[in-house]
Amino acid sequence: MACRRPRGDPVTPVRTIALRVRESFWFWPTILGITAIIVAQLLVALDEALQAGGTRIAFLDVLSASGGRSILTTIGTSMLTVAGTSFSITISVLATTSSTYGPRLVRNFMADRANQLVLAAFTSTFLYAIVVLRSVHTAVEDTTAFVPVVAVHVAVLLGVVDVAVLVFFIHHIASSVQVTSLLTQVEADLIAALDVAFPEAPGHHRSTVSAVMTGDWVTIPARSAGYVQSIGWDRLRRLAEHKDVAVEVVAMPGTHVLPGETVMKVRGEADHDALIAQVTFGSARTPYQDVRFALQQLIEIGVRGLASGTNDPYTAVSALDLAAAALVPIWRGRDPITVHRDDDGHGRVYCCWTPIETLVDEILESVAIYAIDHPEVLRAALHFAERLNAAAPPHRAHVLTGRIELIAAALERATP
Repeated sequence: MACRRPRGDPVTPVRTIALRVRESFWFWPTILGITAIIVAQLLVALDEALQAGGTRIAFLDVLSASGGRSILTTIGTSMLTVAGTSFSITISVLATTSSTYGPRLVRNFMADRANQLVLAAFTSTFLYAIVVLRSVHTAVEDTTAFVPVVAVHVAVLLGVVDVAVLVFFIHHIASSVQVTSLLTQVEADLIAALDVAFPEAPGHHRSTVSAVMTGDWVTIPARSAGYVQSIGWDRLRRLAEHKDVAVEVVAMPGTHVLPGETVMKVRGEADHDALIAQVTFGSARTPYQDVRFALQQLIEIGVRGLASGTNDPYTAVSALDLAAAALVPIWRGRDPITVHRDDDGHGRVYCCWTPIETLVDEILESVAIYAIDHPEVLRAALHFAERLNAAAPPHRAHVLTGRIELIAAALERATP
């Protein structure tokens, strides 16, 4: 998804650029395309040097100008055609995934490094072929004929490699549209987001026990509308420590803000532009630090499986199983970060993540609404809740009792 910098920010954070690059189809084709052009020019120069010195590589066939042109033209046109076909297949898969599993999952395909590199391989081979092709000339066109033998044979080698890439692409795109693959990708995003908010070991600079905050707070407003996509917590803590101030993040990742609404508060004298520059804004939510959005993606796949047109309750069962794999370790005793401290133990950056109880309740609420006529899903939800209950520490021992009773009653009514 495209991220945009709020007007007035002095610097675009590196992570904003990284997000743009990660979810774009243009970055790797650009890098490999430039590399292909440079390599083509270098190999043509090598051929010129070898032929000027009368050197001939024994295992490379001598080519005529027409033969070299024919090979390069065939490879170039074929690779451009294959690149267009591959792109069409990708767009078709994006459309199918969007309509079947949810439009927010398109980001997964945009960020898929394999899809980006396949497109880059085909386009870079095309660029390599046409750059080498322009160097081929006959004695009629010039005083002497010149055919870059090494460069042409490298083009043939690239063509062979691209055939293997095409086979890999077909296999990859076929496996990536399977619901199990989609669920696994979404689960990985969820686990990564949970590790940010609920770290297994808070560490020296992070604490799950907040300190008492006193003093006057100055608000830092948003300069444009958008979603808070991520926050550079370590950088923000270091800035607060350097200026000897305290910062309270009001708009956590996933929050939509309008111009003038409060993003954070600061106590003390600090450069507000430098502080808000650590916040990445965008036009859509992303799962990198937005725990609720990462969880909603998993729930959405399961809920869409319950639609009358799809009628696939086992997708919802799989979604609940994967949700349990991600949430049970958190439920067992991990608490959200509430304050980032400096080396002296002073609270520098305060935050408020969504409680794990709220996240679990949202899952069970969705099941209660959409799975009322699906006994298989109700059984999976009951199993999900019982798994959490079995792993619950004392302060969460009875949190799910009411939900478990409701699901059990719904299952009894739905069972023939």
